Amino acid sequence: MRAQEIIAEVEAILPGEAATDGQVDARWQGMLRIEDCIQEEPDAVWKFILRWGCHEDADLRAAVATLLLEHLLACHFNTFFPKVATAVQKNVLFGDTFTRCWKVGQSKEEANAALFDDLLKTVRVTKRHDS
Repeated sequence: MRAQEIIAEVEAILPGEAATDGQVDARWQGMLRIEDCIQEEPDAVWKFILRWGCHEDADLRAAVATLLLEHLLACHFNTFFPKVATAVQKNVLFGDTFTRCWKVGQSKEEANAALFDDLLKTVRVTKRHDS
């Protein structure tokens, strides 16, 4: 199944609501399916991340961050980090999504890690000023 088909199926259940404790969250499960498309169809996954990484639901943003954005940057850092930085500057909720990511894969490479950390500091300073 192609990324667009998987994304369409997942978007049909979004934004939805977080599962209760001990229950399987269909939203997170759906994003695991999208994660499998990152290598072959990163642009389609990026569009999904950009759309849902700005959503008001913090649990939904956590899923986008840890299952998708983190892994997109791990595999395609040079292509997508500039886009991430722009999205962070434009939307405070997307900034929050970014702060939930860990450095893995290409994000851990020295030059990339410095860019990642600099953007993270910018987001955290902005959060403090907005509080």
